[in-house]
Order: sequence, then structure tokens, then C-alpha cells
Amino acid sequence: MAHPIPLRPEMALISSAVTRSISPENPTGAPGAGGGATEGTGADAARDLGRGWKVSPSIEVPAGTTACLADIDGPGTVQHIWITTHPSNWRSLLLRMHWDGDAEPAVEVPLGDFFGQGWGEFAQLSSQVVAVNPHGGLNCYWQMPFRSGARITLENLGADPAIVYFQITYALAPVPEQAGYLHAQWRRDNPLPEGCTHTLVDDVTGSGHYVGTYLAWGVNSNGWWGEGEVKFYLDDDRELPTICGTGTEDYFGGAWNFDVPGHGYTAFTTPYLGLHQIVRPDGGYRSQQRFGMYRWHLPDPIRFSRALRVDVQALGWRSGHRYLQLQDDIASVAWFYLDRTSTSRPPTPDADHLEVT
Repeated sequence: MAHPIPLRPEMALISSAVTRSISPENPTGAPGAGGGATEGTGADAARDLGRGWKVSPSIEVPAGTTACLADIDGPGTVQHIWITTHPSNWRSLLLRMHWDGDAEPAVEVPLGDFFGQGWGEFAQLSSQVVAVNPHGGLNCYWQMPFRSGARITLENLGADPAIVYFQITYALAPVPEQAGYLHAQWRRDNPLPEGCTHTLVDDVTGSGHYVGTYLAWGVNSNGWWGEGEVKFYLDDDRELPTICGTGTEDYFGGAWNFDVPGHGYTAFTTPYLGLHQIVRPDGGYRSQQRFGMYRWHLPDPIRFSRALRVDVQALGWRSGHRYLQLQDDIASVAWFYLDRTSTSRPPTPDADHLEVT
């Protein structure tokens, strides 16, 4: 007797949830309201065709202004975001997300870094929750539940206007009581002060679980740079953490300096972790080597019930086979789910602090 083919329940289960999608062609996500614009960035190209023919495929965000990409009444869950703009805007556009009417954002991250593109140039990334495809198609599948509302904005901190294409798909349906709110925080040390560690998150209070790390690491010294440990201080941890790894490349799933004999640093991208970007000096004006790495703690979330702090050491080697404390350019994004809509976060960065130099 043949056995039924196993299916993931969410693929075949009929649901009463309502699917909606916001884009410049349907800025409210309302049913039956897509493609009705008569003015927009594509109006000239569609002048022979008229309404319904890609009249408004994108928006312009003037310098110094904030654009509201989505303002949604809940309950519901954002399921997919696709967005693209010129790579020169990836560090100067600040992405924010507010849940349930909270004036404080749960997400405040440069657009490029949120998608693992912190160096302002394209790097292919193929993973479970983030996919970046030629040439600059930025996709994420982080589940973003909200109960009464969601607001997603982009602030242009740059000196020039930015043209942005985007589509935000979401489901309107009740949210489980135990569902947390997605948070993402960006920090940068440039350079990291001597003898210090780079903080990914600090002073987070509440119950939740840590789900992702991205590092944009610019090396300011010769030699290997990734001996430092990633440490998770959970709940009542003070001096010593509960979770302590064995090295930076180990945390991101690699080994032995990411160095394949005869090939040197070797990029890789997998569903949950990768070293997807290696920016090498060009013999001209480009500075030292720069790297992009990610790890998604989806099969292995790091759970906390009261508090969370995470940092990473910056260690290389010096003479006598001794560790060298590094002063590198390190930027990070940390993702976590929390039982509240806002928590302690770093100061909002300005354009100078964001700039790739």
C-alpha cells in the first residue's frame, strides 16, 4: 500500500488569512487597488499606454526626508520584503520598523546591512531568510508579527535623492499569543578602541530568543584577524557568559581562517551561515581587506528569559605566537525576537558614522 506523500503543513493547509501586498503600485495594500496610478516615476515611459501600465513602479526619497513604505492595521505578519535601490544608497538609507503603534523602532538598521550588504557593493547571498540576487535584489523572509499595526519607513541620510523600488507582502490574521516581535540593531566601531570588544546587543530586557548575526569586518592589520570569540550573556550572567564560542570563523561555520590552501580566503553561502563577501585591495585606492559574514540561529535559537548581551572579540596574532588585540572597523546587525515592541538600543547613527571610508 502506498504511503501518503509528507507535506509541510503550511504548504497545503487552507487558511482564513488574507494576503495583501504594498508597493508603489498599491501604496495601501487595499484589495483591487493595484496598478491604478496615473502619476509616478514611470509615467513618462507609460505615456503611450496609460493607467495600469507600470506608471508608478518606484518612489523618490529626497535627501533629508523619511518615506513611509508601509502603514498596516493588524493583526498580521509581514512575510516577505523585496527592495532595490542603487548600492550607493545602501548605507545612507536607514530602515526602521515600528510595531503596534510604538513610537520607538524595534528595527533601526542601514538598508544594506539589514540584507548583509554593509560595504556598499553587491555580494550574492543565498540563505533561509535573506537572499540577495543580481544585481541588488534585496529579499528577506523574517517573520514580522504585529497585533495592532506595523509601520515601515526609510530615512535618507544622504546628500542626494534615492529612487527605491519595493514590495512588502503580508498576511492579515490573528497572531499567536506566544509570538515575539522582530528586533534588529546596528552598531559600528571604527576603529574598535584598543582592548575593547565589539558589542552586538546590550541592555536588552525581556523574554525572547536571538536569531541572527551579520558582521561587516574591515581589517586594519596584517595577518589573520578572526581569533576572537563570540559570547552570549544570558539573564543573570555578569563577568562570564553562558555561551562562548571558539573563534570568529568557527561561529560562522568555517574553520582554519576560511583559508583553503592554494586559494586563500574562500567565500561560501549556505541556508544558515556564510562568508559571502570578500572585498580585496585593488592595488590603487581600495583599503585593506573587508569581509561580510552571517549566521542565522533558526534551528538553534539562543533563548533568554530576562536579559541579553552579546559581543565579539577582535583578535589576531603577533610575534611569539601571542594574541594581538585588533582595532578594526567592525559593523554588526543583531536580530532577535522579544516579548515587547521596543527595548534599549544604540543611538541613531548619523551619515558620517554610517559612511564606508
